[in-house]
Amino acid sequence: MASFISKRLLRSYQSLHSLGRRCFNSPSAAGLYGERLISAQRILTGSITQRFSTSTDEAAFPSDLLSKKPLATSERDIGLCQDLLIPVTNFHNEDKGFMVLAGDVFDMPIRKDIVHRVVLWQRAKRQQGTHSTKTISEVSGTGRKPWNQKGTGRARHGSLRGPQFRGGEAKHGPKPRSHAFKLNKKVRRLGLKIALSARAAEGKLLVFEDLEVPTHKTKNFLNFFNQLEDTKKLLIVDDGPVNEKLKLATQNLHYVNLLPSIGLNVYSILLHDTLVMSKDAVNRIVERMHTPISNKSTPQ
Repeated sequence: MASFISKRLLRSYQSLHSLGRRCFNSPSAAGLYGERLISAQRILTGSITQRFSTSTDEAAFPSDLLSKKPLATSERDIGLCQDLLIPVTNFHNEDKGFMVLAGDVFDMPIRKDIVHRVVLWQRAKRQQGTHSTKTISEVSGTGRKPWNQKGTGRARHGSLRGPQFRGGEAKHGPKPRSHAFKLNKKVRRLGLKIALSARAAEGKLLVFEDLEVPTHKTKNFLNFFNQLEDTKKLLIVDDGPVNEKLKLATQNLHYVNLLPSIGLNVYSILLHDTLVMSKDAVNRIVERMHTPISNKSTPQ
């Protein structure tokens, strides 16, 4: 709009200057036409500025210059530990009111380093560690000296079960052990809060009144799953034992997994792009996160 106004002003000024040059050819009329030229420029500038000014009301403003797009509202700031208001629904997409999520659990600052440490701890702890190789005492074979120490011209050896022979021992090979290492409980708890906060910030956290399904048929559950936007893997969390009908409806779907609230962890949340939790599961998780950390070995 500014370029449009400047072009209009430039054309008007050019026409006025051409008029002034024709009038200035007469010396007697130079002063009179000079004053009129300045006043005409001021009047023209004021009228154009008033016409295209944004300070006037909407009726006076040209309609073709008004934007038809609605103004975008600013998104909320993430990580301020503010309580979140989230709608509650069910598998029938019915409105079940709203639920307030604790800000110190579902609105934590996103820290990738904490999540990385927790994932490494989980993956190391789940390793079986059953790898094993045989030492020289475990390899089958004779213990006799293969040939004399001297006189054969060959290298000296004392056993055919050494690592340099085929079928011999493995030197410094792995033995069964645990790969787990210690990670503080407060770090593990913080990692779970960050993972939940990330899903809530992305809009991928759904809260259900309950996880009751009318039937155990998989095709009925697929109708609900197909309505979810940008969802490839779904994690459903319930408090206590999982509903039997829901378990039967999802057991043939490799991209849908069920977990009790006691088993909710960072790695499982990251593996699924959408998280569905019942109200009881949310309350149980919040209660667990607010429980003071003790020395007892309880899941965090």
